[in-house]
Parts: sequence; C-alpha cells; structure tokens
Amino acid sequence: MSSHNNAIELTDVTAGYGNRAAISGVSLALSRGSLTAIFGPNGGGKSTLLKCIAGLKRPWSGNVQVLGAAVGVHAKRVAYVPQAEQVDWSFPVSVAEVVMMGRTPALGPLGRSGTADRAAVADALARIDMTDLAQRQIGELSGGQRRRVFLARAIAADPEIYLLDEPVTGVDPTTQEKIMNILDAEAARGRTVVATTHDLACAAQRFHDVVALAGRVVAHGPAQLVLDQGVLEKTYGGHLVPLAGGGVVLLDDPHHSHGAHEGHE
Repeated sequence: MSSHNNAIELTDVTAGYGNRAAISGVSLALSRGSLTAIFGPNGGGKSTLLKCIAGLKRPWSGNVQVLGAAVGVHAKRVAYVPQAEQVDWSFPVSVAEVVMMGRTPALGPLGRSGTADRAAVADALARIDMTDLAQRQIGELSGGQRRRVFLARAIAADPEIYLLDEPVTGVDPTTQEKIMNILDAEAARGRTVVATTHDLACAAQRFHDVVALAGRVVAHGPAQLVLDQGVLEKTYGGHLVPLAGGGVVLLDDPHHSHGAHEGHE
C-alpha cells in the first residue's frame, strides 16, 4: 500500500477510549492532492480517525504514516481544525489573533510575527471574506463565521494536509459553498484535504473521494459511493430507512447532540 504519492497511510489501526475501540483494523491510503469526505454514524470513529492522523491520539495498534514519516515528524505541515463545540468562545481574542495562531510554528525564536506572517494572515482573512471583521472578538461571531475563522487559521499555516472535523455542519448554504470552494482550491494546489461530515449531499457533490466509516472502513472510493444504497446500509445499519421513491433517509441517534460524543468516538 505504501507509496510516495500517498499523503496519509493507515495500516491496521485500532484506537479507542477506556476499553472500547472506536476504530478497529482501519487500513487506508489517501493520495496527495485528494479531497476526501469521511462519513458514517455518530460514534463511528470519524473524529478518532482524524485525531490519530493529527497525532492527538495514539493508536492501540497499527501504524500511521503522514507525508512518508511517523506521526509528528511533519507536524508543522499538518493543520487540524476541531469541531466548533470544542472551543472556548468566551476567550478574549480577536479574529486576526486567532488566525495568527496558525503561524505559530513558523514564528522566529522569540515568537514574534513578521511581515510574512502578517501577510499570510491578511491573505487568509481575505480568502474567507472576513477582512472587515479582523478586530472583532471571536465570541461575537455567528457559528458560520467562526468556522471560517478557524479555517483561515489553518490556511495561514500553509499546511500540506488539512484535517477538518465537521467543517460544514450547522452553517448556511452560502457559507458551506464558500468553505467548500476554498477546500477545493487547496486540493487543486496539491494540498490534501480530509473532512468528516454528516452532509451526504455535500459529500457527493463537492468531494472527490469518500470513506464510509462505521468503526471500520466500509468503503473507500469515488464520491458517488455516498449514493450507493448498499454502502449506506452497511455504514448506518438500522438507522437507514428506504423511501418509496428509491431514496433513503437517515435516522440519526435522537440522543446525540454535536460534541456529546467527544472523547468517545
């Protein structure tokens, strides 16, 4: 499976919390420049998979390679964007300051930002259409604006790999379109983009590849797999209800609220 064309490689990876595995025996290779959506049920291991790639969680077994090396070796070339619910929005920091955090690995020995850092921040803010809100306190923003700011922080880091946990969840269609346009442009530049999502329509229409994950990899291939009823049934199990017209509806866990499974997926 190993290839210099792969940005990310997982081989038989198992990881979890306490004594419960969230992902089991996951083997996956994602090529450089790919735009990949990871979808599946709540508790299916999507966030855990991203954290293993980001180096935030150590697998119980198996091997993870990022940019041809062990996790952490190229940490500065990887940007991880968590779910919005994991952020303390009361923290007194401006939009521009949050985006500047993306430059931290590139700052000099005294941690001072220079002309190149400020230019990178300005460019990132312009790309997400938030230049006018640069001095606004982060807690004053809408949910969609917050998502875009944290994407801008990742852009400012100029990473080779983007790992995004639910980047388009809970945002309006216009914001979703802006975010996806940016991610598509980054993939076109040769960057590797991996995003978890519950939005199957978005996965089918805007991503190149998809991974169906339900504790294990159910399927990995072209985005059209999202429309394959057999794949959906294997991924979601009893949560999938066929419709008379030939479509399907997903009945998500009614007890789930975003972030509630954090630490257990």
